[in-house]
Amino acid sequence: MCLGDDPTCAAFAEHRLRYRRDMEPERRAFLKSGFVATGGAAALAAGGLSLVSPALAQSSGSRLKQTAHYHLPANAETVHWGYFSKSLKPQVEIASGDFVTIETLTHHANDDAERMVTGDPGAESVFLWTKEKKGVARRGAGPEDSKLGPGGGLGVHICTGPVAIRGAEPGDVLEVRILDVAPRACANPKFKGRTFGSNAAAWWGYHYNDMLGGKKREVVTIYEVDSSGERDWAKAVYSFPWPGVTDPDGRDHPTIDYPGLPVDHTRTKRSFDVLKGIRVPIRPHFGTMGVAPAEAEMVNSIPPSYTGGNIDNWRIGKGATMYYPVAVPGALFSVGDPHASQGDSELCGTAIECSLTGTFQFILHKKADLAGTSLEALDFPMIETSEDWVLSGFSYPNYLKDLGADAQNAIFQKSSIDLAMRDAFRKMRQFLMQAKGLTEDEAISLMSVAVDFGITQVVDGNWGVHAIVKKAIFSERPA
Repeated sequence: MCLGDDPTCAAFAEHRLRYRRDMEPERRAFLKSGFVATGGAAALAAGGLSLVSPALAQSSGSRLKQTAHYHLPANAETVHWGYFSKSLKPQVEIASGDFVTIETLTHHANDDAERMVTGDPGAESVFLWTKEKKGVARRGAGPEDSKLGPGGGLGVHICTGPVAIRGAEPGDVLEVRILDVAPRACANPKFKGRTFGSNAAAWWGYHYNDMLGGKKREVVTIYEVDSSGERDWAKAVYSFPWPGVTDPDGRDHPTIDYPGLPVDHTRTKRSFDVLKGIRVPIRPHFGTMGVAPAEAEMVNSIPPSYTGGNIDNWRIGKGATMYYPVAVPGALFSVGDPHASQGDSELCGTAIECSLTGTFQFILHKKADLAGTSLEALDFPMIETSEDWVLSGFSYPNYLKDLGADAQNAIFQKSSIDLAMRDAFRKMRQFLMQAKGLTEDEAISLMSVAVDFGITQVVDGNWGVHAIVKKAIFSERPA
């Protein structure tokens, strides 16, 4: 029976709505946990309340065969650390409509290896670093012969993938439905039943040059999350000032300047009296998720761009759907940078960086079917939840193209909230006019009275502003 995932079904709309109701928190005990994004239901309403119209769903669904479900673990063989690349060999090739459960690891797990690495074979293989061997040698998009090792640490996120979608070509749109998000439980018997994450108030944070008394410092806070999903909040366990690290190759790191540095806690001064009595609401999501860009061979994972990547919007969690413009054959989807929770802005440098596992469904919409649809002009990553459409604006919409040959360096000096706000405004104006048929004057009025603009992040090189419009606004407007 169709569960709202087969657009060829004659009762597709009815089943889609039924699935949405079933996914509501009061309908399933599991969803009463914090491990459901605030965005709400997994499936989206048909009949004008989704970017995918019934006609487009029918066209895309006509190509679907019997769906398959794959599992992609996270280990040293299946991850790429700190970059996207159009030349990466796919870890799995799937058809449109298929499901993939993908494990993701936080690149901050070595902030407390005892809680986030020890006993976990996948994590241990990725974070392995001795004088003799490095589990994942390339970390970043830098040169092979960097003094810090291949990649030079120019990019930090551990990304699992890529997943190739059979038949995907530039000009198509890839729909990615996030059906489930679950925490990766600690494998160390000392901490059974718990999951942990790390928040680093670091040198790249917005706060760093504005510390009271002018005393700059980096501070890491370790948080505990309930791996059963029964508790919808996280709590701080302890914090410590960055002690400086000498890596296994003998290099000193007085700041957090390279991904995956192993912290020696015999050198740290841990404070367990931190954030007492404070519960941090859980918002599990993936900070870095997207497809490979076409403009460069290897692209730093830190700045987001038109193909997604490190957007760092907490709404990209369970129940949300992402739409990406396909830039290279196969799309080459990767996901990483898992977060237990984050506020808008990710102000101090990171979220609660916490390993998660997601289950996704991939639907390919071919360019030939997009004419006259809401997705026809999509040239940026877009979020859809049961209640909202969320558009992502960046300081530079496609910084790889906008800033020329030195784009991957220049972007870190040129970003501003003003530029990101301008981009979000232009994208929302285009969306309201093209997808909803408003005039420019109508769109501008509606943006001022009913659209919420917010700061997505100010720490990723290419800063972000998101624009949120409620679907309910259009409930009486003809489709």
